[in-house]
Amino acid sequence: MKFLEDRIRKDGQVRPGNILKVDSFLNHQLDVELLDEIGKAFYDKYKDAGITRILTIEASGIAIACSCARYFDVPVVFAKKAKSRNIDGEVYTSVVHSFTYGKDYQITLSKKYLGPDDTVLLVDDFLAVGKAMRGMLDICSQAGAKVAGIGIAIEKGFQEGGRTLREQGYNLTSIAIVDSMTDDGQIVFREN
Repeated sequence: MKFLEDRIRKDGQVRPGNILKVDSFLNHQLDVELLDEIGKAFYDKYKDAGITRILTIEASGIAIACSCARYFDVPVVFAKKAKSRNIDGEVYTSVVHSFTYGKDYQITLSKKYLGPDDTVLLVDDFLAVGKAMRGMLDICSQAGAKVAGIGIAIEKGFQEGGRTLREQGYNLTSIAIVDSMTDDGQIVFREN
């Protein structure tokens, strides 16, 4: 959708290695009005899907998830990147590889916050190769929860994550899809 593409053009920075830096408005410093527009866009798309939970992975997806949850009037649940001592009881776990950090980590989610009666909207800030999303889908599968849709702020369309998820039948909505980036800062967006 054009509002996010415009903001990426204005304030995003292309870095070597196909890195799109959007930390001034999306995943370090947050533009809450922009987040509200993203939350509303996902609500408009999935409002009739019976969503009972918004699920993301800490940390960058939490702000987007909270913006969505305001519209759906449902809780946000986020998978933690490490099992901390304050998570009690049984947990779902999945191993995820982080493209950004170049390492594997285990995500955890308490079983008391997700179960077979839930219909979930998965959200995140970026989708590239889809490893984080596959981890969240694995957790939903373990819980027996239904995945109604996947909402992504920025999809790197030149990587396989989005294509693979769509081929697997998931209802994936990306606000902005980047088809290509060049080291001199040029960004080409896919028509939605």
